[in-house]
Amino acid sequence: MAKPDKARTTAVALITDVMENAKLLSDLTFGPKFLALSSAERARAQRLATECLRTIERADRILNTYLQKKPPIRILNILRLATFELSTGGDAHGVVNDAVTIAAMDRKHAMFKGLVNAVLRKVAKSGPEQWAKLRAARIPIWLRRPLKEVYGGEVISAIERVQSNIPPVDLTPKDPNRAEEIASLLSGEVVLGQSVRLNAPGQISKLYGFDRGEWWVQDAAAALPVRLLGDTRGRTALDLCAAPGGKTLQLAALGATVTAIDVSERRLKRLTQNLERTGLNADIKVMDLFALQEGQFDVIVLDAPCSATGTMRRHPDLPYAKDGSEFLNLIELQRKMLRHALGLLAPNGRLVYCTCSLLPDEGEAQVEALITENVQIEIDPGTFQHPNVDPTWVVDDLGLRLRPDYLAEQGGMDGFFITLLHKKG
Repeated sequence: MAKPDKARTTAVALITDVMENAKLLSDLTFGPKFLALSSAERARAQRLATECLRTIERADRILNTYLQKKPPIRILNILRLATFELSTGGDAHGVVNDAVTIAAMDRKHAMFKGLVNAVLRKVAKSGPEQWAKLRAARIPIWLRRPLKEVYGGEVISAIERVQSNIPPVDLTPKDPNRAEEIASLLSGEVVLGQSVRLNAPGQISKLYGFDRGEWWVQDAAAALPVRLLGDTRGRTALDLCAAPGGKTLQLAALGATVTAIDVSERRLKRLTQNLERTGLNADIKVMDLFALQEGQFDVIVLDAPCSATGTMRRHPDLPYAKDGSEFLNLIELQRKMLRHALGLLAPNGRLVYCTCSLLPDEGEAQVEALITENVQIEIDPGTFQHPNVDPTWVVDDLGLRLRPDYLAEQGGMDGFFITLLHKKG
């Protein structure tokens, strides 16, 4: 029997681990089996797994026509991946043959290879036409309900439409003044003033400027918090919860003297690699931010651990790896982190607080509680005066609320809450 495509085999394993064991793809891609693949195989396996997870609701609607009862989860995921590929232009012969072979690789499931073959041959004929008619996948009910209460059904439907599409790739130029030039060279467009957006980038490491370190990958919304700070040349800056490091790179490129802290040595490796590639400098420390007791920094960035509910357009594994049970603990952690970070801020210093969450409890409510209890802290007007900030994004004069459906015609953006705080002298 011919060996199946390694990327497809790996993608099935990744999807099953996410759905059966509530693992995140970002963690699974550090596993030894995944890392043993070639760089091209890793990229393709991750793409297949990500896009299958994004479209599972569509795949299941098609498969339900041909399945009398659900098979074991691994077989179902083989069918889901193949249905996604068949319905979006995949070669029927290769996709079906590989699916059958992958099913037969596990003795417990070998008996299902006939079912896999029969179902997918039907999908190959009907799938593409059905696929185009199916609605965008819905946010899971445990999250959809509270978000609908905040934003209303129309906004949630708009977010779901954006999240059903493959998101573009955003780059942050090392020199913001070169954004238009880099966009032209890469056939992209500039969004939010200084980010370069690519709709079909291909292999990132092969793009113009990668080897010379002229840019790094960073969602346009994630790049906005540091931009609110304006000129930071010569300032001492602290990036808390820094990994994977986009904000550290921004601060360093703007001329700040940067200290970057994160508890994850593994995730900080990407920052180290990007610093080397871009020729930028930062003092990286692997430590818990609460262990940092000394120092008074001119600028602090706290992108706090959160539910990450604003990033589902790029991380469709999140609805399957989370269920909302950790929210209360995260909200309390954010509260403690924010207050500890303010203790490290010099008088007249400024602190950016942000979370890639759509939940007000992780954003607006945190800041409102803080300024009520601490008269030394005020919201910096610079939060609202940036030239690339739409006035409609300002919420209750507390900060900026970014949503995935903003810039929808250009591919959307991550959901964020961002504010800039000033410590009185």
